[in-house]
Amino acid sequence: MAGPLEGIRVIECGGYLSAPSACYMLGDMGAEVIKVEDRVKGDPVRGMSSTFGRGMIMPDGTNILFETANRNKKSITLDLKKERGKEILYRLAAAADVFCTNYSRSAIDKLAIDYTTMKKHNPKIVYGLATGYGSQGPDSEKRAFDAIAQARSGIMCTVGEPDGPPLQIAGAIFDQVTGTLLVNGILAALVARDRQGIGQEVEVSLLGSGIHMQAYNINVTTLRGRPMPRPSRKTLKNPMANHYECADGKWLLLCEAQSDRFWHNFCGALGIQELETKEKFADAKARRDNFIELTGILESVFKTRPRDEWLDILEKQGEGMAFSPIYEPTELATEPQILANNYITDVDHPTLGRVKLVGMPVSYSETPASIRTCAPNFGQHTEEVLMEVLGYTWEDMERLREEEVI
Repeated sequence: MAGPLEGIRVIECGGYLSAPSACYMLGDMGAEVIKVEDRVKGDPVRGMSSTFGRGMIMPDGTNILFETANRNKKSITLDLKKERGKEILYRLAAAADVFCTNYSRSAIDKLAIDYTTMKKHNPKIVYGLATGYGSQGPDSEKRAFDAIAQARSGIMCTVGEPDGPPLQIAGAIFDQVTGTLLVNGILAALVARDRQGIGQEVEVSLLGSGIHMQAYNINVTTLRGRPMPRPSRKTLKNPMANHYECADGKWLLLCEAQSDRFWHNFCGALGIQELETKEKFADAKARRDNFIELTGILESVFKTRPRDEWLDILEKQGEGMAFSPIYEPTELATEPQILANNYITDVDHPTLGRVKLVGMPVSYSETPASIRTCAPNFGQHTEEVLMEVLGYTWEDMERLREEEVI
């Protein structure tokens, strides 16, 4: 079955991760995504061999970053510094619904691929733009990356122990959130186009996305004048909303705000019935007042059994209490709940074989999203796109190659 965006064509002039992430999500939903790459250098991510201290190149040469951000796309090469290259891009934009980029403003202006220019060729184009800091303000022209946005947004001061230094979150989490919000903006703009007959520019930024992601924390700060405290398991006053290490070194999380409701069953499950009616632990207030002692007792109890045994016990005797294993990323690809919802799904890769990759987190009952193709080879679809979309001939292809346009 076709995806919900079947028939929508997207032109991407993007590099690294934010705009490409948005476009792969649009591709998951069925859009035809044409990725325009520099005819010599391509997307810079193709050449990134490592990030956060981890190698990104698989033995077959697959680049994990590029693979993640560019599935369900067609790759063509164009020299946008040449007029013929620009002409082809403008013709593609005229035949498209969406144009998406995260190039710097200076590069966009130099290449003449700004919204004002593009809408001359397609007045109803939805122009998606991902920036670092937002288009306004004194730092709008500065370079920004995921880690920069983490620092600028305040999130690095919300993780780790309260007395510890600011901590960086591993991976390109802000790029992914920025791409997700750009998809949200593009979809709304497509609705406005269909209902009101207008195109428009849609902008998101790494910084703005980071602020949005922390809406509750930041509103607490702005309204109360002080930030949400960093959580520390040493100072969490509800011992039934803390995490504990088990005998095998693995961890589980208790997350029960209604501690009085579950205290009886919890004590029975852990075999600490003698504590249930003790005055200093008998109700939520008493447990808060004596949380240090009770947390220490629970730490000792949980270290007597491996995590899977505790999970089984709590499942059978917890009567609906909220708890969860704390998984390492290496455990996710075999987790039944994750696999049942295709949050991680099997994909047939042309060189790696059958592998597990992150799927689409949104499900559609009638127009399912899917991973139809893995990331394209450099310029793999140049001839296909120019001939099928724009009507070029093989003779045209040869001339464009001779002129080093493609």
